[in-house]
Amino acid sequence: MVLATRRHDHAAAHARPERPGDVRYPRGVPDAASAARIGAEDAPDRLLTAELLSIGTELTAGETRDTNAGEIARSLTVLGVRVGRIQALPDDLSTVGRALGDGLDRAGLVVCTGGLGPTPDDLTREAIAEVCGEQPIVDPALEAWLRELWARRGMPFPKLNLKQAWLISSATPIPNDNGTAPGWWVDRPDGRLIVALPGPPREMRPMWDGWVLPRLAERGLGREVEIRTLRLFGIGESQAAERLGDAFLRTANPIVATYARQDAVDVRIAAVPDRERGQTAADVAAEAEAAVVERLGEHVWARGATTWQEAIATELGRLGWRLATVETGTGGSLVALLSGLPHLARAEVLGATDLDPGALASAARQAAGVDVAVAVRAAERGGDTAVSVAVATADDVHRERRVAFLGGVQGGHRAGLAAADVLLRWLRRRQV
Repeated sequence: MVLATRRHDHAAAHARPERPGDVRYPRGVPDAASAARIGAEDAPDRLLTAELLSIGTELTAGETRDTNAGEIARSLTVLGVRVGRIQALPDDLSTVGRALGDGLDRAGLVVCTGGLGPTPDDLTREAIAEVCGEQPIVDPALEAWLRELWARRGMPFPKLNLKQAWLISSATPIPNDNGTAPGWWVDRPDGRLIVALPGPPREMRPMWDGWVLPRLAERGLGREVEIRTLRLFGIGESQAAERLGDAFLRTANPIVATYARQDAVDVRIAAVPDRERGQTAADVAAEAEAAVVERLGEHVWARGATTWQEAIATELGRLGWRLATVETGTGGSLVALLSGLPHLARAEVLGATDLDPGALASAARQAAGVDVAVAVRAAERGGDTAVSVAVATADDVHRERRVAFLGGVQGGHRAGLAAADVLLRWLRRRQV
């Protein structure tokens, strides 16, 4: 590939956006309060769809786990951008080039991570140049910046690294304060965008949050969106989906989906405005949430990204109580679930025992000098796990029996979840 040099206002390209410190976007799944509204809804050049390409043979060989795509997808989704595909690709020029071209056919934004290193197998720049029909040339300002990095350390500049000073005419360099690989922001004639970022998360993340997202916002990224998550326990994903119904789960707006997590079954509602009905995104989401609660309300224990520890901490804090736990046959799953709970004064994990959970809970409460204690005993029965739970206070012992799906480690984990569920529901019924 023949290279030339070009003049480029490197200082301007590397300048921070006018308000980088003021623009921050959450990485996790948001609740209703954190849904974002960016730009005018009907702008003709809105970026509403995206595809993500994670490039590197180390990913397709299973040697490195990709976390970049998940972070970027979450930050785009919260802004109302539909991420159509996420692909991991090897360091192969034709494979990456095809994926880029196909992505631009389908989406307004294609984000690439990886493949910006200096070695011959780092081919993201070449693939973008090919797709755009442009010739990479050496940018003098980028070259000077790279050479200065080595000069500061008193080391000779490796010729291989000159590749990291390449640009094409439609690309703007994205500054990298934590590495030697500037990113590329590539404007296509039809308004579509390619963003290329380095693979190491410590380099990618500040470039995405501090440089790329503010500029995407200026371009009218996404739309008004409302995302709500209801967390369920005591029902499987297939049962929850059956109750919600196929028609409900196939609506285009809102998009309602179920997800089996380790600690819950989540129902996620993603809504955008319904202009025909004159509804905001929040209106559409609220209507869908009411329908979910009507069908599954007895299983809803939390909303958003709330954990068991957080939910139980809220109730213990409301009551001003401290807690003790004791468990047998669970593998310590309950204390693991509540790890870090500030109200937990004492936690015991016992060997196999036939002692009554009510007696265990009462003894634990007295020994710890706390307001409430929960005891859980789990034992495998016929391939599943029989679970006995007791919650004890000074004047009451509440008992429940559950059956947890499967035995062994899985059954023990679900027994701990059952104990947390019994405790949480019992605490919520208590008055201050």
